[in-house]
Amino acid sequence: MTTVTEQPPSRAARIAGWFTPSIALARIAWLRTILYLFVILDMHAFVRDTRLKGEHPDLYQPLLLARIFHLPVPSVANTTALYVVLIVACLIGATNYFPRVAGWIVAPAFTWWVLIGMSDGKVDHDHLALVVALWVLPTVSGARRGASAYGDQTRSEAAGWAVRCVQISVIATYFLSWVAKVRSPGWKLLSWPNSAILTWAIVRRPHPVGEWLLLHPWLLQVMQWVGFVAEFLSPVILWLKGRWQLLGALFFIGFHVANTAILLIHFLPTVVCWLAFAPLERIVPFVRRKLHRDPGQAEDQAEDRGQAEQQAGA
Repeated sequence: MTTVTEQPPSRAARIAGWFTPSIALARIAWLRTILYLFVILDMHAFVRDTRLKGEHPDLYQPLLLARIFHLPVPSVANTTALYVVLIVACLIGATNYFPRVAGWIVAPAFTWWVLIGMSDGKVDHDHLALVVALWVLPTVSGARRGASAYGDQTRSEAAGWAVRCVQISVIATYFLSWVAKVRSPGWKLLSWPNSAILTWAIVRRPHPVGEWLLLHPWLLQVMQWVGFVAEFLSPVILWLKGRWQLLGALFFIGFHVANTAILLIHFLPTVVCWLAFAPLERIVPFVRRKLHRDPGQAEDQAEDRGQAEQQAGA
């Protein structure tokens, strides 16, 4: 009798497996609901002047992507229609009914919304992960719809690929920011962390916490170095597991909390995409375990404990 030894996976297979891990479809369902609702918030709180730019098309300067696809100049008519389409599609997609149809509407519509909103020369890199997430979510299909989708534990490599794309985009936001810091002063590696950029930013955006830090310039220098090194090392988080990855995520979320406290600068579109690292698929099973305990089983356990105590005291 001959035994067949299983061959270890090839390097190409391991690389492909890293890009397409098997992840429960429930995580995609949670991400759909959270991100589509966040898009509605984003349209009203962050990239909120798209419709106003439709009233002044003469000031419109299309970004590269808009020029490549020959997108029309914004007007009151098309920005209003874009607004209505996005609201309706996001609300439908957030329910996990018709998720792929709604998703394929939201992705190009919100991309166009952002291109118009950022056509004034300032492109916010905090929307990178959010836009990528909206494009990859519709690629995942599932058998369950509505509320039942939040508990779907079916493992899917398509879901893993979508989640991995969002994770890579989140990390790319930080690493590419580090590249920009190195590149901007002529590729002089230590120019940015040794500069007075935080001092300048605080003077430009005065705030009580920042003004207090102006009295401690050495602390500002330390903060610049911490941020500079953290952005360079950010790709490591993609290979961390369990609690170590959680600590990495909490560090960067704390990084944004500090930025908000010091400079009143938020990165909420990126922060919300950190949920791609969270095991959201465990929420429904956890709640079910807490809410659907068998009373009879609990009574049997209590009776068994009582008998054990009696036997111990005999």
